[in-house]
Amino acid sequence: MSLFWSVIRQLAEIEAMATSKKVITREEWEKKLNDVKIQKEDMNKLVMNFLVTEGYVDAAEKFRMESGTEPDIDLATITDRMAVKKAVQSGNVEDAIEKVNDLNPEILDTNPQLFFHLQQQRLIELIRNGKVEEALEFAQEELAPRGEENQSFLEELERTVALLAFEDVKNSPVGDLLDISQRLKTASEVNAAILTSQSHEKDPKLPSLLRMLLWAQNQLDEKAVYPRITDLFTATLEDPSV
Repeated sequence: MSLFWSVIRQLAEIEAMATSKKVITREEWEKKLNDVKIQKEDMNKLVMNFLVTEGYVDAAEKFRMESGTEPDIDLATITDRMAVKKAVQSGNVEDAIEKVNDLNPEILDTNPQLFFHLQQQRLIELIRNGKVEEALEFAQEELAPRGEENQSFLEELERTVALLAFEDVKNSPVGDLLDISQRLKTASEVNAAILTSQSHEKDPKLPSLLRMLLWAQNQLDEKAVYPRITDLFTATLEDPSV
């Protein structure tokens, strides 16, 4: 065999080695997993963080008693925070604003975007209830001045007022503003602001860790064949297909 073909063959073998994926059996993978030691205390803190952030006050209290894991905020404040969130989700924005101010007036004073979005939600609810004149007056007196100071606020205001221009609002280009998802979006923003004011993370850590798990698996897929977790609900390992 000529030197040329010998070199070509060696290059081909090197390329095959570089592109071939390592196969990891279930036995090997489970051994690697078992070698990772996670403290139960850390797992309990992760669970408590999720319960507190998502507002499951009864579950958090029960978990505190059963596990001895102390939350990093007063559980009584969760009830107040959930009352605000529920008020927004039910369309009672005025009540929600009052409750936020009772909790901490600085939340809205220092967050003009959040206050605008709450006022915008009030306008949406007026339009939803067919109070056209009241909606126009509210938009002119409460929201228009803020729109003059902020271009993004003005664009959102114009889009909201456009709801009045359509007979079939739900099928209009701005119909999504009347969808329940808009209330949930505003409620989530308020919830995050309250958590931040209490020096607590605005998002639970558990979903972030699950997203990190999926990202890590996608990265590993490029280099190896191994038992994957395809169902996050059961966390069952699926045998590799080779």
